[in-house]
Amino acid sequence: MREPEGNRVSTVLGRRLGGELSRLRAAAGRTQAQAAAEITATPTKVQKMESGWVPMRDPDIRVLCEFYGVTDAELVSGLLDLAKLDRERRKAKGWWHSLDAGAMAEYIAMEDIASRVRTWQLSLIPGLLQTADYARSLAVSDEYWQDPDDIERVVAVRMKRQHRLRSEKPLHLHAVVSEAALRQEIGGPTVMRAQLDHLRELSELPNVHVQVLPFRSGGHPCIVGPFSLISFAEAEAIDVAHMDVIGSTVWVESGQESAVYSRYFDRTARLSLAPRDSANLIDSIGKGLQA
Repeated sequence: MREPEGNRVSTVLGRRLGGELSRLRAAAGRTQAQAAAEITATPTKVQKMESGWVPMRDPDIRVLCEFYGVTDAELVSGLLDLAKLDRERRKAKGWWHSLDAGAMAEYIAMEDIASRVRTWQLSLIPGLLQTADYARSLAVSDEYWQDPDDIERVVAVRMKRQHRLRSEKPLHLHAVVSEAALRQEIGGPTVMRAQLDHLRELSELPNVHVQVLPFRSGGHPCIVGPFSLISFAEAEAIDVAHMDVIGSTVWVESGQESAVYSRYFDRTARLSLAPRDSANLIDSIGKGLQA
């Protein structure tokens, strides 16, 4: 079974908050040791705070802001709001804990409270749109998952995630998928045909927007690799980009950098087929699969 990388539960906002305080400290010419002395803590704790590993107390944030010479009341208020939101999310025990989501726990925690997800996929159907058999076939092909019980847990987590698409406050999903993902026969033709039917069905939901980037589009901005952009309803929350690469996970948490991913996604979406034409291509590929 693949083990989670450390005790990381929804720390994206914590790392953003820590990054802001680290930036303010550097601008003020202060060291972590000096900051630690101001809040009666150790330099190690300050390092953990700035890395997002521990929640931050409001009094510590106020003291540090004063120590760093921050006089902008709106900036301080924004940091306090972000700290409160981060603490609330750390306390929350989502459904994924009981299913042992492993290394996916942090991503699922973000997805579970997101208002919108935009995802670009080169060779796979997005997880939120997969059938159980398709997800199972992917897990079986992954060398990390050897135990059948572990594989079924992976499938259960993926199926549970999809409940957000049909909930009272549904997640808005915009998926742009390469034609290659539709033609890669994961699990064989029978599994793949059912997967394409499922994809077609979900694309009819009012909160699900599916586009296919056809082969004939040629080069495009997102050709380097897949990623997802997670958006939140809170005004103070910026979009977060997430990528799985071999052996690790990459998070892009700054507003400037995530905006680049957003522009690339939008440009690739414009090169893709319209939803109706995408649905027709999905149907055509599914009908052409040989049993």
